[in-house]
Amino acid sequence: MGFHSVVHGERYVFADLVELLARAGEEKSGDRMAGLAAYSAAERLAAKQALADVRLSEIVATPLIDDAVTDLIVGVHDAECFGPLSSLTVGEFRDLVLRPDFPVRWHSGLAGGITPEVAAAVARIMSDRELVIAAKPLRTVTRCRSTMGETGVFGVHVRLNHPLDDLEGILLPALDGLMSGRGDAVLEVDTSMESAAQVERALRGLGSLVRQLEVPTQTCVLGRLVTQLAAMEAGAPLDLLFSRLGGTESANRAFGVDLGLLDAGRRAVLEHHRDRAGDFVGDQVTYFAVGQGSAFPLEAHHGLDQLTISARAYGVARAFDPFLVNSVVGFGGVDHLSDSRQVIRAGLEDHFVGKLLGLPMGCDVFCAGRADDGRNTGDDLLMLLAAAGCNHAAGVPPGHPVPRQATGPGQVAGRGVTGIDDAIGVRDLFGLRPAPEFAAWLADRGLSSGHGLPEPAGSPRRAGRLGAPPERWLVDPVKPMAAFLEDGLDWARLS
Repeated sequence: MGFHSVVHGERYVFADLVELLARAGEEKSGDRMAGLAAYSAAERLAAKQALADVRLSEIVATPLIDDAVTDLIVGVHDAECFGPLSSLTVGEFRDLVLRPDFPVRWHSGLAGGITPEVAAAVARIMSDRELVIAAKPLRTVTRCRSTMGETGVFGVHVRLNHPLDDLEGILLPALDGLMSGRGDAVLEVDTSMESAAQVERALRGLGSLVRQLEVPTQTCVLGRLVTQLAAMEAGAPLDLLFSRLGGTESANRAFGVDLGLLDAGRRAVLEHHRDRAGDFVGDQVTYFAVGQGSAFPLEAHHGLDQLTISARAYGVARAFDPFLVNSVVGFGGVDHLSDSRQVIRAGLEDHFVGKLLGLPMGCDVFCAGRADDGRNTGDDLLMLLAAAGCNHAAGVPPGHPVPRQATGPGQVAGRGVTGIDDAIGVRDLFGLRPAPEFAAWLADRGLSSGHGLPEPAGSPRRAGRLGAPPERWLVDPVKPMAAFLEDGLDWARLS
């Protein structure tokens, strides 16, 4: 059955739900290159009008493609929770989502009745402002070694990369980040050369750092899932199991995962955590990254638009109870999101859709290479997402190489990639705080969680496990890590 709408006296017809969803989406260069986008603003408006009149029950009853991801979405759908929504149209559901009392209904378990396709549909007929307002009160709290997602908490990833995978080059910025209030969400490494031995070495080094300093945070290496599991089997401490996710079975296959492997890996890590009793306050052990456009270069989109595929990937993530989910906005390059407007829109859409589905959403922004100013785009999106109640944000230490997934020779933090200072600045701007366990750890050691100076030397709050730092830290902060090394950190034990 087709759909139609009239705009300015012209009748527009859309063959099926797949075409209607694609034509109703905001302009994205990836959709345009794939031949899925609306041909004009009038056609886009007509598609939005037609989509607003589609009942949610029709969307739920219409599988878009036949694959394992669709089977998973159908299998986990809570029909009982969906019941009160089934007769609503997409437009009526938008009105409901924007009502002040919607968060109360949502927190009672409504998320399980919302499918990814429904979430993607309603996002298309919402403005940027509405995406921010609707997402803000939807909170999903998760726990591993620290607690993320509580109201007022804004976690920070410290992403650690070294061109030679040098362990000291990884651990130095990790320690620097911790001492300045970063890293409560996760300390993550993106190795240059992926092997079980490299992943094991990085995990052991980070694990030793966290253990010695008794830091309530998580560590992770962003390798392939099977490589991480091999490192864990070799004895490395694995806190979070990472994977990129796609919204189709073939996209996930290209990322080296399938649903069975994800399930088996999660179970293995849970068992591994039980052997480390006392280390953790919760049992969320997975960490996923999703980005609009990732299926297109893999030729794994099956005619679905970027937002729909991204939403389906979040549906996969939901099935595996994640501790963190990152919207990796813009990593696909200009072929998928060509300018700041498209990057910001995609970031707000992903954040809203993920939160509506009940996920602990964060962001990792890459804007370099756009025709307009990527640095401002990253700042703008990070502030908008913080206003929208984003749980956490990833950042690269100043001057550090960007993750290899972002590509681009010579790219460093501050050139279109959000840095840890950007995330801390947003935390300060909005009066947000780190994870509660991490905040207590900082307070015990007299350390700051923002841009403020630490407690003066000799203060009672300085009397922590790390001891009082040298006086020169306060007057000559050019190389604080070198000073820390000179004053007793045993790198032999860390490695």
